[in-house]
Amino acid sequence: MSAASRAKRTMPEMEVIVLEKSEDVSYSACGMPYNIADSDRDMTDLVVRTAAVFRKKQGIDLFTGYCAETIDVKNRTVTGTIDNREPFRFFYDRLLIATGGRPKIPNLPGFDLRGVVALKSLDDGRKIKAYIEANAVKKAVIIGMGYIGLEMAEALRARAIDVEMVKPGPDLLPWMQREMAGVVKQETEANRVGLHLGHGIKRIENAGDHLDVCCEGLTLSADMVLVAAGIDPNSELASDAGLETGIGNAISVNRRLQTADDAIYAAGDCADAYHVVTGQKAWIPLALRANRAGWAVADNICGKPAQLSGISGTAVFKVFNLEVARTGLSLEESHRYGFEPVEVTIKNRSRAHAHPGAKTIWVNLVGDKKSGRLLGAQMVGCEGVAHRINAAAVALHGRMSVNAFFETDLAYAPPFGPVWDPMLTAANQLLKKM
Repeated sequence: MSAASRAKRTMPEMEVIVLEKSEDVSYSACGMPYNIADSDRDMTDLVVRTAAVFRKKQGIDLFTGYCAETIDVKNRTVTGTIDNREPFRFFYDRLLIATGGRPKIPNLPGFDLRGVVALKSLDDGRKIKAYIEANAVKKAVIIGMGYIGLEMAEALRARAIDVEMVKPGPDLLPWMQREMAGVVKQETEANRVGLHLGHGIKRIENAGDHLDVCCEGLTLSADMVLVAAGIDPNSELASDAGLETGIGNAISVNRRLQTADDAIYAAGDCADAYHVVTGQKAWIPLALRANRAGWAVADNICGKPAQLSGISGTAVFKVFNLEVARTGLSLEESHRYGFEPVEVTIKNRSRAHAHPGAKTIWVNLVGDKKSGRLLGAQMVGCEGVAHRINAAAVALHGRMSVNAFFETDLAYAPPFGPVWDPMLTAANQLLKKM
């Protein structure tokens, strides 16, 4: 919808057709866990713009209930079915594939049982909220411990639902520096969420009045099971049409968002991107990139050449009282991409010395010993994390050295941080290792 709206604004005379298989076209997906946490809020609060607004105010030919199934590259047509019944066919001059992603659902027994849910679309959110209320859910098991899993753990605890989380891997947030991951683990467990690491999932069984999640060495019972094991790109429509896919099986695009066919673009969670630190392809599906890529596609189609420099993987999420953020590469990732990395982790204060209400902030910075470049940053704390991480993200996009980052003129006032901001203190400590 970002691409369609921008194209129509730029060239009002252009015929812009959007095919959407659901009825929801513009909503705050990232707000769903917080909506689910509040039993009094309706999921429609998250709707930003209805289909009718796009049609009437912007003149976009928006067709809901239309599921695109095949692309004929040679004849430039898209075919599919309306509400899984009637066939349709549209011709195009330029095509954007923005099919997003879908939750990873293990191919194991019992994952199709009633009460086993996943959260990706607004309709998923509606169903989860309705299921909780209709079945008086008192206990939930979450499979996975990523961003969505941890946000949903908080949301369910806010509704006095007991929560257990389980995953096959041995580490919570394996990309995070271990001491800082331990802080997140401690905060999660302090809010009475059970964490079970290193237990492979075998199956889910219907045990009559509840579900049993059967794992290696462990069985967890629940009224509801949330699968939050990550997402996969919806790239099959593209690959079936002969378009190239790459990392993470996402659709491969150039910096202009074009696929292997110059007339076809791809954007959002279904498409890859270039990483600004490595210069190589990456698949990190996040909201800002999706919106920005939609704008760039529209500009290119409308004759206003646009190229995107890439992404740094900047992300932040909330875990109970903690803000958790990252941008760029971790130490392990830096090694993997051929850098000569060193790292430092510091503990500091979120406010100036003696200013009331100060909290502890942990900062991890990674730099390249060979070039002196800043490679990545991670932060954890109860305040002052979510926006501080943006300074490091800007530095990565600017290919700044650790020394140049240390010399940046960051804002200071006692309620917001020490004179030497924690980011600068960490950079100074990292310089001693380089």
